[in-house]
Amino acid sequence: MKRPIIFMLVISFLFSFMVGCNSKESGTNSDSKVKLTVFSTINEEEGKRVFKEIVKEFEKENPKISVEVNFPGQEYENILKVKMAANDLPDVFDTHGWAQIRYGRYVADLSKESWASNLTDSMKPVLTDKNGKVYALPLNEAKDGITYNADILEKYNIEVPKTFDELLAAAEKIKKESNGQVSPFYFSGIDAAMIGQFFDYFATSLFISPEKNYAQDLLNGTFDWSKWTYLPEKFKEIYDKGLMNKDVLTAKYSDLPRLFAEGKVAFVMMGPAFVEQAKEINSNLKVGYMPVPAIVKGDEPTFSGGERFTLAVWKDSPHLEEAKKLINFFAKTENLKKMAEATKLPAGVKGVNADLGELTQYYEKYANIRVFPYFDRVYLPNGMWDVMCTNGQELIAGSITPKQFSENMEKQFQRLREQQKK
Repeated sequence: MKRPIIFMLVISFLFSFMVGCNSKESGTNSDSKVKLTVFSTINEEEGKRVFKEIVKEFEKENPKISVEVNFPGQEYENILKVKMAANDLPDVFDTHGWAQIRYGRYVADLSKESWASNLTDSMKPVLTDKNGKVYALPLNEAKDGITYNADILEKYNIEVPKTFDELLAAAEKIKKESNGQVSPFYFSGIDAAMIGQFFDYFATSLFISPEKNYAQDLLNGTFDWSKWTYLPEKFKEIYDKGLMNKDVLTAKYSDLPRLFAEGKVAFVMMGPAFVEQAKEINSNLKVGYMPVPAIVKGDEPTFSGGERFTLAVWKDSPHLEEAKKLINFFAKTENLKKMAEATKLPAGVKGVNADLGELTQYYEKYANIRVFPYFDRVYLPNGMWDVMCTNGQELIAGSITPKQFSENMEKQFQRLREQQKK
């Protein structure tokens, strides 16, 4: 008789223990925080500061959600490619111009969110497909051109260039009349995206925006890559003539705001996101903004546009609803206004009236200028951006010639195009 009683007591004890454990686990789970991981391509300090500020406000309103923010800089693409291959993406991430083509099958549909129907006319086709899927929330809208020091152009009596030849002539004048104290252009070999931007901008001017263009040849893979040689020839010419900073291969993007504020750089081939930092150094700085000059005779200047900074949700995130909640918090009018003002770019959602300071006059002045998608995102296969950046570095280092640059572009274009078909 004793054995059955002892057996029943043991079973009863084990049952009580398991119930207690389960109750403890349930209590722990109900009290524990959900942790969201966010990756962004924002590189400028002001943009990072405002982004993190909005995240802190979100965490304050949602105490059971913590957010880990990452700004990997130049390594962003490589990190995301590894994560895609492992199917282990961040809960929320920046699609940086590749919302549909590269990340399309990894992101959740956001078309049911309240802000989705208010995308600006220029952002709607970029972030929405033919079936109505919305791929990401735009934190701003890119209208990329050339940022310039208006004080320098005024000092040397230079009109805003409308053609590539006029731009180079202005650079020659600045170098000569400043006795080499002002670098007409600034590029960074360490942050090689600045080099890649030159080729991306002017590839549109040379091959896409003119009436007679090579868009279809690029799309169907029949483009004659010897025509590309003009661009590396001109880039090398700019370097050889001392029209860009001599230390290009070791220069850092982080040094740009200071040099620009000190009047040591005239033209920067990128948007004005760095201007806020420059203004902190020199509050009297006068900044100008212009579209990318035309190369082909008879053509007009253009902007490169589309996505700048976005937020998308990984469709397989274990915290899908919390991730959407974070994005919807960023989508509040006041937060989109903050992001637009921090990055000095227009908002990508209607109804956001951002104060872009002195840059407002330029966005209004050039409101009717044509905006083309980034060249590499439409006409080059995934992976070619790195090819452009690397070959630009090697060109300046003297490792390759302009002709070899073109040959490398053709070789990698064909390889990556075939790879993309698989």
